[in-house]
Amino acid sequence: MIHIETEKVGSSKQLLHFDSGNVWAIEEQAEGVQNPGSHELFDASLVACTALTAHWYARQRKFPLERVSVEVTRDNTHEQDKENPWYGLTLKIKFEGPLAEEQRKRLYDVLERCPIHKLMTSTEVRITTLPLE
Repeated sequence: MIHIETEKVGSSKQLLHFDSGNVWAIEEQAEGVQNPGSHELFDASLVACTALTAHWYARQRKFPLERVSVEVTRDNTHEQDKENPWYGLTLKIKFEGPLAEEQRKRLYDVLERCPIHKLMTSTEVRITTLPLE
Protein backbone atom coordinates (compact mmCIF):
# COMPACT_ATOMS: atom_id res chain seq x y z
CA MET A 1 0.00 0.00 0.00
CA ILE A 2 1.10 3.55 -0.70
CA HIS A 3 -0.32 6.38 1.39
CA ILE A 4 0.00 10.13 0.89
CA GLU A 5 -0.93 12.99 3.18
CA THR A 6 -0.62 16.76 3.14
CA GLU A 7 2.32 18.00 5.20
CA LYS A 8 0.35 20.72 6.99
CA VAL A 9 -2.83 22.72 6.63
CA GLY A 10 -2.61 25.15 3.71
CA SER A 11 0.40 23.42 2.15
CA SER A 12 0.38 21.52 -1.14
CA LYS A 13 3.49 19.55 -0.12
CA GLN A 14 2.61 15.87 0.19
CA LEU A 15 4.39 13.06 2.03
CA LEU A 16 4.28 9.71 0.26
CA HIS A 17 4.60 6.71 2.57
CA PHE A 18 5.88 3.48 1.02
CA ASP A 19 6.63 0.23 2.85
CA SER A 20 10.29 0.95 2.09
CA GLY A 21 10.39 4.60 3.17
CA ASN A 22 9.04 8.08 2.53
CA VAL A 23 9.37 10.65 -0.23
CA TRP A 24 8.02 14.18 -0.57
CA ALA A 25 5.95 15.15 -3.59
CA ILE A 26 5.17 18.76 -4.42
CA GLU A 27 3.53 20.69 -7.22
CA GLU A 28 5.76 20.72 -10.27
CA GLN A 29 5.17 24.43 -10.81
CA ALA A 30 6.48 25.33 -7.35
CA GLU A 31 9.66 27.39 -7.29
CA GLY A 32 12.78 25.65 -6.08
CA VAL A 33 11.35 22.15 -6.53
CA GLN A 34 13.61 19.78 -4.63
CA ASN A 35 11.32 16.74 -4.56
CA PRO A 36 9.56 14.93 -7.38
CA GLY A 37 6.20 16.07 -8.68
CA SER A 38 3.47 13.74 -9.91
CA HIS A 39 4.70 13.58 -13.52
CA GLU A 40 8.23 12.85 -12.34
CA LEU A 41 6.99 10.03 -10.12
CA PHE A 42 5.02 8.57 -13.06
CA ASP A 43 8.05 8.80 -15.35
CA ALA A 44 10.35 7.42 -12.64
CA SER A 45 8.29 4.25 -12.35
CA LEU A 46 9.14 3.45 -15.98
CA VAL A 47 12.84 4.25 -15.50
CA ALA A 48 13.07 2.07 -12.38
CA CYS A 49 11.22 -0.84 -13.97
CA THR A 50 13.37 -0.63 -17.10
CA ALA A 51 16.63 -0.82 -15.13
CA LEU A 52 15.34 -3.59 -12.85
CA THR A 53 14.07 -5.61 -15.82
CA ALA A 54 17.46 -5.37 -17.56
CA HIS A 55 19.25 -6.59 -14.43
CA TRP A 56 16.74 -9.40 -13.88
CA TYR A 57 16.99 -10.60 -17.48
CA ALA A 58 20.80 -10.41 -17.50
CA ARG A 59 20.99 -12.38 -14.25
CA GLN A 60 18.64 -15.08 -15.63
CA ARG A 61 20.76 -15.42 -18.79
CA LYS A 62 24.09 -15.00 -16.98
CA PHE A 63 24.97 -11.94 -19.09
CA PRO A 64 27.92 -9.92 -17.73
CA LEU A 65 25.85 -6.79 -17.15
CA GLU A 66 27.51 -4.58 -14.56
CA ARG A 67 25.47 -1.41 -14.59
CA VAL A 68 22.43 0.13 -16.30
CA SER A 69 21.86 3.85 -16.76
CA VAL A 70 18.46 5.08 -17.94
CA GLU A 71 17.38 8.64 -18.69
CA VAL A 72 13.83 9.65 -19.46
CA THR A 73 12.62 12.84 -21.08
CA ARG A 74 8.99 13.77 -21.37
CA ASP A 75 6.92 15.47 -24.02
CA ASN A 76 3.70 16.61 -22.40
CA THR A 77 2.97 19.37 -24.91
CA HIS A 78 0.03 17.37 -26.32
CA GLU A 79 -1.38 16.14 -23.01
CA GLN A 80 -4.23 18.69 -23.08
CA ASP A 81 -4.93 18.37 -26.82
CA LYS A 82 -8.70 17.94 -27.17
CA GLU A 83 -8.61 15.95 -30.43
CA ASN A 84 -5.55 13.75 -30.01
CA PRO A 85 -4.06 13.85 -26.50
CA TRP A 86 -0.83 11.98 -25.87
CA TYR A 87 2.04 11.90 -23.41
CA GLY A 88 5.46 10.95 -24.73
CA LEU A 89 8.38 9.43 -22.88
CA THR A 90 11.78 8.87 -24.48
CA LEU A 91 14.20 6.50 -22.77
CA LYS A 92 17.94 6.52 -23.35
CA ILE A 93 19.63 3.41 -21.99
CA LYS A 94 23.25 2.50 -21.46
CA PHE A 95 24.46 -0.99 -20.53
CA GLU A 96 27.89 -1.35 -18.98
CA GLY A 97 29.90 -4.54 -18.84
CA PRO A 98 31.63 -6.89 -21.27
CA LEU A 99 28.43 -7.74 -23.17
CA ALA A 100 28.42 -9.25 -26.65
CA GLU A 101 26.48 -7.28 -29.26
CA GLU A 102 23.79 -9.99 -29.36
CA GLN A 103 23.39 -9.76 -25.56
CA ARG A 104 22.95 -5.97 -25.79
CA LYS A 105 20.33 -6.42 -28.52
CA ARG A 106 18.42 -8.94 -26.43
CA LEU A 107 18.48 -6.60 -23.43
CA TYR A 108 17.06 -3.74 -25.51
CA ASP A 109 14.38 -6.06 -26.91
CA VAL A 110 13.25 -7.28 -23.48
CA LEU A 111 12.85 -3.78 -22.03
CA GLU A 112 9.57 -3.18 -23.86
CA ARG A 113 8.20 -6.10 -21.87
CA CYS A 114 8.97 -4.59 -18.48
CA PRO A 115 5.76 -4.61 -16.41
CA ILE A 116 5.43 -0.82 -16.19
CA HIS A 117 6.08 -0.33 -19.92
CA LYS A 118 3.34 -2.87 -20.66
CA LEU A 119 1.02 -1.24 -18.13
CA MET A 120 1.56 2.22 -19.65
CA THR A 121 1.18 1.12 -23.27
CA SER A 122 -1.11 -1.89 -23.55
CA THR A 123 -3.32 -2.17 -20.48
CA GLU A 124 -6.55 -0.41 -19.69
CA VAL A 125 -6.16 1.07 -16.23
CA ARG A 126 -9.36 1.45 -14.22
CA ILE A 127 -9.28 3.76 -11.24
CA THR A 128 -11.89 3.63 -8.50
CA THR A 129 -12.00 6.54 -6.06
CA LEU A 130 -13.46 5.90 -2.59
CA PRO A 131 -13.48 7.87 0.68
CA LEU A 132 -10.66 6.96 3.05
CA GLU A 133 -12.01 6.30 6.51
